[in-house]
Amino acid sequence: MSAGTGRRRSTGRPLSNAASRPIPAGARSGAGSRPDARRPGRRTPRQASRPAAARRPLVTGRGVLLVGLLLLLALTLAGPVRQWLEGRAELARLAAESTAHDERIADLQAQLARQSDPDWAAREARERLAYVLPGDRLVVVVDGEAAEGDAGTLPDAPDTTARPWYEELLGSVAEADQAGR
Repeated sequence: MSAGTGRRRSTGRPLSNAASRPIPAGARSGAGSRPDARRPGRRTPRQASRPAAARRPLVTGRGVLLVGLLLLLALTLAGPVRQWLEGRAELARLAAESTAHDERIADLQAQLARQSDPDWAAREARERLAYVLPGDRLVVVVDGEAAEGDAGTLPDAPDTTARPWYEELLGSVAEADQAGR
């Protein structure tokens, strides 16, 4: 091996007169020049004779570590994700409650506006409380019979003056005696 032929020395270092620039990947000398280059898709006889038990195992140390890390990550994130979902549900519940309160406010404001009308108040007083204006005639139906009278007067009530206790006692004995016959 001479220094002028451009071959490498036995130490593996390039010659001092060799170019120090990088060589492009496709321009390597000897790349693809082997006559027995393997074709893709063909097995070598050594691979074909490998027994089935010598294949890679399904569970490896890296696989177990990866699954463990994924489980740890899932357990770490489970609490915050659950709290986030509960917070979203609480926000939705509060928004629905707020909408219901807004509708109730609108209904009460409409009722207040309606009740501030004097005609409505007079109509409700006539219907609910049996009020009449001066000069109107009031007709009240009691037990299917019409009882008439002037506005503001009451029908005659039975005499409810208090009797002494002994008269009450004798009256109740007399009523019991008549009921037993």
